[in-house]
Amino acid sequence: MLLACGALAACTTVDEKPQPVRDLRGNDVRDQRRDAPPPRAEPGGAPPLAGASQNMSEQRRRASIRLELATGYYQQGNYPQALEELRSALSTDPNYAQAYGMLGLVYMDMNDRSRAEESFQRALRLAPDDSELLNNYGWFLCQTERPRESIAQFQSAMRDPLYQTPARPLHNAGICSLRAGDLKGAESYFDQSFRIDPRNPVAMYNLSEIYLKRGELERARFMSQRLLASYPPSPETLWLGIRVDRRAGDRDSVASLSAQLRRQFPSSREANLLQRGAFGD
Repeated sequence: MLLACGALAACTTVDEKPQPVRDLRGNDVRDQRRDAPPPRAEPGGAPPLAGASQNMSEQRRRASIRLELATGYYQQGNYPQALEELRSALSTDPNYAQAYGMLGLVYMDMNDRSRAEESFQRALRLAPDDSELLNNYGWFLCQTERPRESIAQFQSAMRDPLYQTPARPLHNAGICSLRAGDLKGAESYFDQSFRIDPRNPVAMYNLSEIYLKRGELERARFMSQRLLASYPPSPETLWLGIRVDRRAGDRDSVASLSAQLRRQFPSSREANLLQRGAFGD
């Protein structure tokens, strides 16, 4: 089975905060939104009248403070307080696209799909070229059983040459391609993501899984070993290494990784699979 993770900061293999999702499967709808960006101005349109400029700037400044607070509450899982801050932000500045985007993320975590959809759509009407909004909306589509629709959003996010994290929509497109049953497309997206960011654990993990499934053991081992050498181990990365090295016939490595999995993650799903010998061959 191919596993996935929607966001870099959500993986246990990344020593960053916050890390609410403790696996690489990408099954928790909260994973993608933990990469919520800091408040930033929308793409500019026609310049406002001189007399209105200072007022609008002050509105946005006050709204951005509320958005920053909402983001903090959101990352803590305090959704009622996040909603309160977002309503205050939008009351101050009704045209703040990023606040609507964060509102979509909060409603998404609350499993209120209709309000999440409405919020994302409103955000993108205000800032249709915002790559972070496009990426987050794409992840929402993927999480709500519309993986093929999500790809177009990720592709739009990738077209921004100034986007600071282009590897993320690429690996998200890979995850959603897997969910759509497009293994070839998924491999292409993960490969592009890895080429842009060779430390991307999501790309390394999924490429290793794909190569293992195809029996390309040398390539699978390269990615698996690189992943284990680059980040602290998780149950998923250890289990991947065990399965890859078992297929490659490296008994010493299998024994070492198995002992590490049992010792560090004795109650994990992967430790249980190891105990049962369920290697999925």
